[in-house]
Amino acid sequence: MRWKNCARLSERIDKTMENSLNQAPALHTAAFDIDDRVGAFVPHGRYRIAGAANGPLAGLRFAVKDLFDIAGQPTGAGNPDWLRTHALPTRSNALVDSLLNAGASMVGKTLTDEIAYSIHGDNHHYGTPINSAAPDRVPGGSSSGSAAAVAARLCDFALGTDTGGSTRVPASYCGVWGLRTTFGLLSCASMAPLCPGYDTATWLAHDADTFERVGQVLLPQTGGTAFKRALLPFDALEQADAVFRPAIEQVYGALRALMHAEHCRLSADEGELERWRRTYISASAYEAWQTHKGWIEQTRPSFGPAVQGRWDMARDTSPETAHAAREKQVLVRHQVRSLLGTDGVAVMPSASSVAPLRDASAAEIDQVRARTFRLTCIAGLSGLPQVSIPFFTPDGLPIGVSLLGPAGSDLALIRLAAGIRRSLQDPAQ
Repeated sequence: MRWKNCARLSERIDKTMENSLNQAPALHTAAFDIDDRVGAFVPHGRYRIAGAANGPLAGLRFAVKDLFDIAGQPTGAGNPDWLRTHALPTRSNALVDSLLNAGASMVGKTLTDEIAYSIHGDNHHYGTPINSAAPDRVPGGSSSGSAAAVAARLCDFALGTDTGGSTRVPASYCGVWGLRTTFGLLSCASMAPLCPGYDTATWLAHDADTFERVGQVLLPQTGGTAFKRALLPFDALEQADAVFRPAIEQVYGALRALMHAEHCRLSADEGELERWRRTYISASAYEAWQTHKGWIEQTRPSFGPAVQGRWDMARDTSPETAHAAREKQVLVRHQVRSLLGTDGVAVMPSASSVAPLRDASAAEIDQVRARTFRLTCIAGLSGLPQVSIPFFTPDGLPIGVSLLGPAGSDLALIRLAAGIRRSLQDPAQ
């Protein structure tokens, strides 16, 4: 079905290329016959851009989520109507340029859930990429194609985005490294938005060394963070299936050997994480509608049923509801940041379950999504960095264990996570 969809899209893509008035000077792109055995790449993104001859990432290959602009090439944002109605970008996203200048070569653009408005990983128009680590299960979204491409070793790493969990969840589902960066640390200019107040630019990699090398190129070089306290928030742990607990205990145990450790709760109130989830959903939905209202009302784009339902909800979110949610977010942000301070790191599940089966019912998907958002909204509301470390269950299914750190501690958090994973001496690293 995926390939039929791609074939039907080819004519629309050609028209987009012909009708774009702002033809930008293209980079040195070349058509590239991608061995896309997992359906990770979009039909209009099958080209290669060679990186610099030398640099810290020389010899590495990376893919780019189809939200990032590349000069002279179309950005599709997971939706054919977006592709059709947006002119070719005149400049590339700065992260793409930085990676190319560091010696990495780009090998194509990858599928995203429509306008990044999902964490499941399916796309009504382009299909669902195959999760190589669990082929009968979804890859997670919205960085679905990036995670699938990395998991299948079609590239060494891939750019993604994370608004409500769109990198952390697919990283957990596909058994790869991923993160949400500190909000505002990396520019989201020249990138199709979902909610500018929550969007972050991210990447995924299949090994700790590559993951860290990319961080050294993209992240600001600071003096680092001296982590002194390891926290285990039990209310977050309670949101995930029991299969996460052994891996979390491993990570927490390794941290406990390095620093002071303490059990805690993010909030003493029962059900507070559900209230946080609703806060994030209301605030982000209202902002998403304000961002895309004009385009949606003018274009009347075709969305898949689940994504259309979210846009309907976003349209109906009142300013009063959004204002109350923003006021609640201020309290959550203060609470979480105060708990971590400048030297704390919290251990928590990256998602609430293993990846759902590809044929799971809508009710099952919604239940998993709600529990997962109770976890992912924590970093989203507080604007903090979170690194997802890959593990596998005894049955061989991928799961992610996360480290949540203070604002701006991204690079130090990556180094800590990589060191912990290596110390555990598991082939999954």
